[in-house]
This record gives sequence, structure tokens and C-alpha cells, in this order.
Amino acid sequence: MRTTITLDPDVDRLLRDAVHRARRPFKAVLNDALRAGLDPARRKALPKAYRVPARPLRLLAGLDPAGLNRLVDDLEADVAVVQATRRGRA
Repeated sequence: MRTTITLDPDVDRLLRDAVHRARRPFKAVLNDALRAGLDPARRKALPKAYRVPARPLRLLAGLDPAGLNRLVDDLEADVAVVQATRRGRA
């Protein structure tokens, strides 16, 4: 059946985006969208939100949080030395 309709600009843009994404003909995308919107049985249910249960995180026995700070300081110092030597060569 052939019918002429007038689409609002935002609906036209949505349809053209869907055509581009699906790489299908405009007619097929429009028919699928109308079927999905008009037939409640065909509407896709929204997936249930995935939740990660929270739990307390603790450092393993024997790990010192201050030691981690020293490690970061040492790594930053090493980077500064490398950068200083590169600048001296340039």
C-alpha cells in the first residue's frame, strides 16, 4: 500500500539515522518502527539494570599503605630524572 505522510523534522532525522545504522532500506526501517510502536506484544522490554554488589575492600595483610605512597614517589622521581636527562641532551 502506498501512502504519503508528512514527518516532523526530528522524526525524519531519527529514521534516517536508523536507516544508516541498520544499513537497511528506509521503507523497511519505517515499517519495523511502526510495528514496534503500535503492537505492544512486539515492544522490547528494557533490560534489567545490572548492579554490582558493593563490598568493603581491604589491603592484604602485610601491605603498608605508606609503602604504596613511597612507590609512587620513587616512580615519579625516576620519570623526572629521565626527562631532565633528555632535556640536557636536546
